Amino acid sequence: MNQYEIVVLFDPGLEIDLDRATAKVEKIFTDNGGKVTNTDNWGKRKLAYQIKKQDFAIYVFYNVDVPGEGIKKINDTLNITDEVVRFLITRPDLKKFAKAEAAKAEKAAKAAERGERAGAEEEKSYDEE
Repeated sequence: MNQYEIVVLFDPGLEIDLDRATAKVEKIFTDNGGKVTNTDNWGKRKLAYQIKKQDFAIYVFYNVDVPGEGIKKINDTLNITDEVVRFLITRPDLKKFAKAEAAKAEKAAKAAERGERAGAEEEKSYDEE
């Protein structure tokens, strides 16, 4: 199974009944052997340019585990789905994520170490007075 990030832009007229549209898209993923690991609704946002005479769209971000052969079927199905204005399917660079997390942890450890040193120095200065 490969990990994919899929951003789907829904028609803004679906704002009232968005649950049905998201369920339909999630069913497309599961019917093609995928498993939705995370869903993040970014809400209604203004588009940079008009798409299908629309100035706004509802952005929904999915993290999906899908076999490689299933992604082509998902792509073809999303192309003909009426509720979907646009979509983007990408594979995340997991090595970059791991490297960023390691750097973040290292930075937090250094900050904690500096905080402990600063606290020790403050104690000394109070004792000297």
